[in-house]
Amino acid sequence: MTFDPNADISRGRVSRRGRTAGITAAGGGIGVVVIFLLSQLFGVDLSAFVGGGQAGGGATGGEEIALEECRTGADANASVECRMKGAAASLDQYWAAAAPEVGIAYASPQNVVLFEDQVSTGCGAASAATGPFYCPPDETIYMDVDFFGELRTRFGSSGGPLAEMYVVAHEWGHHVQNLAGILDATRDGLTGADSNAVRTELQADCFAGAWAGDASDPREVGGTPLLEPVTEAQVADALSAAAAVGDDRIQQAAQGEVSPHTFTHGTSEQRQRWFTAGYERGAAACDTFSVPAGGL
Repeated sequence: MTFDPNADISRGRVSRRGRTAGITAAGGGIGVVVIFLLSQLFGVDLSAFVGGGQAGGGATGGEEIALEECRTGADANASVECRMKGAAASLDQYWAAAAPEVGIAYASPQNVVLFEDQVSTGCGAASAATGPFYCPPDETIYMDVDFFGELRTRFGSSGGPLAEMYVVAHEWGHHVQNLAGILDATRDGLTGADSNAVRTELQADCFAGAWAGDASDPREVGGTPLLEPVTEAQVADALSAAAAVGDDRIQQAAQGEVSPHTFTHGTSEQRQRWFTAGYERGAAACDTFSVPAGGL
């Protein structure tokens, strides 16, 4: 999925947070606790692969720099940071049109923050080991774009622009869930194949698919599309990314076995299937919470 080179992506709300001498990483304490909780509830826990989320250096805590250099679709096609800004502009356009159709009063996230290593958030201190995540208290998506390289080199994703944008679209789905009250209503701390945690994550995958299916169609988004029509190869890239972060695949790689009772995000097959459901049928097909036990 690439951008129309002449598209205006300047309205995408994305910033880069610069390194400061703020919070230092340590092997314990409240920062690690917050990272663990965030990884369970919102992101993809990579700590098993990168030493438990510990990192050296200071946190990326203070100054935020707007990506003023990212103005056009051509910029988005050339740079991963600009691509995140373009994705934000496209997602905002899509959800402004689609949210009322599924009974949600839409408002944009406060920001998408790109960082390195560590970051201070409304949810506490987090590290890149947490993976990309959405923080409800400050309504902001956080991601270290180096995660996209991890998807390819450690998790076997094929990569590609739509795979990268799938990640931010999934987190944007959590923002939509927050607006709808779903995150508060379903946060019971339970895990397992039929848990609310898994249903929440699969719905966010479905929402990401709904955006991918409609974002390049001006009839659906209510205006001129920013993106060129998606290709089958690009959809395959997104499905590859969804499969790469399935609970079963991550657990098998990290511990040599799969423990369904600890699932928080769904299997690779489920994540692909729900993305496809949204892609083919739109956001209205994303009610994972009405699916009977054993049917996800």
